[in-house]
Amino acid sequence: MDLAVAFFYKKSNRYGFNALAGALESRREQELHELPLFFFRTEEELLSGVKELSEKHSKVVVALSFFTTQVWDVEPLVASLRATARATASNLFLVAGGPHPIGMPKKTLSMGFDAVCYGEGEETFPELLLALLREKELLSVKGLWLSTPNGPVFTGRRRPVELGRYLPVSFKYRKFGPIEISRGCPYVCYYCQTPFMFGARQRHRPLEQVVEVISRMREFGLKDFRFITPNAFSYGSEDGKSVNLEALREFLAETKRAAGPGGRIFLGSFPSEVRPEHVTEETVSLVKEFASNDNLVIGAQSGSDRVLKLCHRGHTVEDVVRAVKITVKAGLKANVDFIFGLPGETEEDVLETVKVMRELVKLGARVHAHTFMPLPQTPFAGKPAGKVHRKMEKLIRELLPSGVIFGNWREQELLAQKIERYLRR
Repeated sequence: MDLAVAFFYKKSNRYGFNALAGALESRREQELHELPLFFFRTEEELLSGVKELSEKHSKVVVALSFFTTQVWDVEPLVASLRATARATASNLFLVAGGPHPIGMPKKTLSMGFDAVCYGEGEETFPELLLALLREKELLSVKGLWLSTPNGPVFTGRRRPVELGRYLPVSFKYRKFGPIEISRGCPYVCYYCQTPFMFGARQRHRPLEQVVEVISRMREFGLKDFRFITPNAFSYGSEDGKSVNLEALREFLAETKRAAGPGGRIFLGSFPSEVRPEHVTEETVSLVKEFASNDNLVIGAQSGSDRVLKLCHRGHTVEDVVRAVKITVKAGLKANVDFIFGLPGETEEDVLETVKVMRELVKLGARVHAHTFMPLPQTPFAGKPAGKVHRKMEKLIRELLPSGVIFGNWREQELLAQKIERYLRR
């Protein structure tokens, strides 16, 4: 079959497609290496590009990855793609992946998708393409939800992916970004999708592969290297909850060496974060020695120990305060994440959080503010949307002029209400 693949390569969703392109590049099948891949950055580019590809290929696979917050943009886009297919009599195959499709696969299929990659895509997506190329039964490909005349069908779960078998970026298509070094999270926070998508056992990409990828990226002129991980200081830890200082030092030393003269590595800052109980004088000194961070992103989420327990966070408020003191003392900025309106939060909890935020700001921290959004497939999926309490509003107005609080909490508050209605519908 003459097949082409079109990725909707939006800025907010590109990391997953970098990994998929890298996975295709890592496979041995010549058919996959010969597949034409196209990356479209806007809806207009995607629609016109798919129309043009349909005139040249017998089938076009269109891949979209999206969050629950993007559902209202994706639904009309899928309708437009289907209209294009009808108008041109083209054979489109729409496949979805990412947090929302994994959380609500049946609902995603009802939007007009032919398939959902359920879970990790490094093995499922290439095998889906091979089945289409060879015109084989898609039910033989594990890890898919399929739209069939008899309704949605699940082909079965896959084993967790061995990260070292697949490239996290694509050299063939020059699709680079932060390198994923760990996947899965053992803490299972009740508002977070990560452990429910990728499992509660943390897996690490082999250091040798990370070093090789950095060395090859340098050949393309890249000098700054960042990493994706749910918890930056847990790299090399067997249980994902402890800190393996020896493994962490080796990781930082080797990646710094691979970055070469003029190269920089960043660990514990965006797009990753660190857990507060893992911020110690030893871990921070390693960052200072090898990395180029000027900040650490510290996950606090609440200033109430009661709410932290309700969320299954696994740390205390005292851990957060201590982490900020150590970070600031070391000469780094502390950007501390808080989530407003978490389920079960009372006015007393809000007042405790306000008090803690004031204390952290006095210590030199900045607050990165979020509003709780119920997300599918999490224990808090059925909880009410988060609301910013009036006491918190007062503190925000007080802190805003000095620039020590930032974030999209207001937009998230409105989105949370839309998501709550969507999930209940």
